Amino acid sequence: MVAVKQQAYPNLDITEPVNLNSASFNENKYAYYHWLREEAPVCKGRVNIFNAYLVSRYEDCLGLLRDPRLVRNRSRLTGGSRMPFPTPKAVNIMMQSMIFEDEPEHRRLRTLVHKAFTPRALSKLEARVESITHELLDKAEPQGTVDLMQAYALPIPVTVIGEMVGVEEQYMQRFKKSIDSMTSGIKGLGMIRLMLWDVWRTIGFIREFVQYKRDHLGDDILSGLILAEDGGDRLSEDEIVSMVFLLLGAGYETTVYLITNAVLTLLQHPDQLEKLRANPDLMESAIEEVLRYNNPVHGTKPGYAREDFTMHGVTIPKGAVVMPLIGAANRDPRVFDNPDTFDITRSPNKHLGFGQGIHYCLGAPLARLEAKIALTNLLARNANLQLAIDANDLTLQNLTLWHRYENLPVSLG
Repeated sequence: MVAVKQQAYPNLDITEPVNLNSASFNENKYAYYHWLREEAPVCKGRVNIFNAYLVSRYEDCLGLLRDPRLVRNRSRLTGGSRMPFPTPKAVNIMMQSMIFEDEPEHRRLRTLVHKAFTPRALSKLEARVESITHELLDKAEPQGTVDLMQAYALPIPVTVIGEMVGVEEQYMQRFKKSIDSMTSGIKGLGMIRLMLWDVWRTIGFIREFVQYKRDHLGDDILSGLILAEDGGDRLSEDEIVSMVFLLLGAGYETTVYLITNAVLTLLQHPDQLEKLRANPDLMESAIEEVLRYNNPVHGTKPGYAREDFTMHGVTIPKGAVVMPLIGAANRDPRVFDNPDTFDITRSPNKHLGFGQGIHYCLGAPLARLEAKIALTNLLARNANLQLAIDANDLTLQNLTLWHRYENLPVSLG
């Protein structure tokens, strides 16, 4: 345990309840996190469409991520909706995935796809990821200046997860367009469009592809799900649709921004980039530090209090939404010495970038593998890599509890 070290943050007028949907929060996340940790470690707030209790200190977040007093499936508490308000059938279908379930249902669903993400299974993908990265760099490097997200970071995980699940390219591109539309609609009135149109449209073409796949089985995850039996019971059609949606969406979106955030962070810390170039064996440690210091994901799925309980003098009532803020936890000076310093040699580095407990990210080993290969080859082939615009001109997406940019223009060479 290290001493709490005060950092310099903008002087903001922050009051409870804290609105995490605001532009002020999006532009000053770490100042807000500092205030929350020191002034209100359990605090009422607004997160997307939820009124929630925000929890910001590392040990508290770690404990809650493992705490059976928080459940993901609200209907098990109330016998009613999975959400604190009525939701369309399409949304309920999408929420039949393991990230919205508790034990034993969570384990039943996770077990069906776990084997595809073991180190042994992923080791077979290394050569393919290597090939994809070099193909993309061969196309991008002659252009000189490119948007690294579109030219490199995005196609890598999209291609890999599509091939793993068994989704043909044309279907994968349709799915990506739907994900982009849904992501842009998770704020304000866009939620209405998302729930009433975007989700239904996505379900429709996933069903279409699942039906196609039934007649074209292969050696892939989706074929396995179609054939899967658990205790003699096949997965329902809705469970397959929900699982495909989760695997495809989670299988690429986070990794894209892990790669771009890593590149940006290294370019903004030339001393660390120089250290990494001099010692490529530090790549895995560098990725872990990006996951702590500049993770694209700053929150978790909503948890619901199974019963009344008290933290830091605040009573959280049964049924309330509780949000562990992993972005705040990963900068907690009670756990990380000099938490606002980017240090690729940091050890130990017990960040919460992929969560903890039963909902620890299934795809974490895949994301690490893709990021390691993508960054290693990018840096090895581009000794003069640099931003093509001033970092202050980059556009941060206004998405609650995400930290990611619209694009990343870079000069290769």
